[in-house]
Amino acid sequence: MKDNVCKEKMALVEKLGVHLENREQLAPVAARILSYIILTGKAGTTFEDMVSILCASKSTISTHLNHLQDLNKIQYFTKTGDRKKYFIINKDIIIQHIDKMVNHWDEERKIHLEIKDYKEVINNFKIEKEEEKFDLEFHTDYIKYIDEASASITALKTKITDNTISI
Repeated sequence: MKDNVCKEKMALVEKLGVHLENREQLAPVAARILSYIILTGKAGTTFEDMVSILCASKSTISTHLNHLQDLNKIQYFTKTGDRKKYFIINKDIIIQHIDKMVNHWDEERKIHLEIKDYKEVINNFKIEKEEEKFDLEFHTDYIKYIDEASASITALKTKITDNTISI
C-alpha cells in the first residue's frame, strides 16, 4: 500500500508540476519541488528528501529552493535539536492567488454589468421588434456566477487567514 501511495504522490507531483510550470511560469524542477512540498503538507520536507526523491542534484535543488523562497512561494521551519530545514508552502501565496482571482472576477463583473446595461438601453429605446432585442439572460447568469464564486473563495480566504483550516 505504501508503494501505491508513493506512486500516486509522484504521479500527482508530475501532473501538478506541469500545471504550475504554466500557471506560475516556473522552471520544471522548481515546479516539481513546489508540487512535492504542497503534497507533503504541514510536516514539511527536507532538502535531502527532495534530492533523493526528485532525483536532481544538490545544486539544482538548492538553486530552485532559493528561487522559490525569493518568490515567497515556500518557507521553512526548524525543529528543536534538529539542524535540518523543513520546507512548507507559504500560505500567503495562496492568499495572493485568491486576491488575484477575485480582482479578475471583479473586472469581468464590471464589464458584464456595463454590457448588460447598454443592451437594456438599446432594447428599451432603439429596438422595436421583440425578436431583435438582446437576450440578457447570459449576462445575468454570469454576473450571478461571479458573485457566488467570489463569495465562496472569499470565505475560503477568511478561513485560511483565521487559521480555521490549514493548507
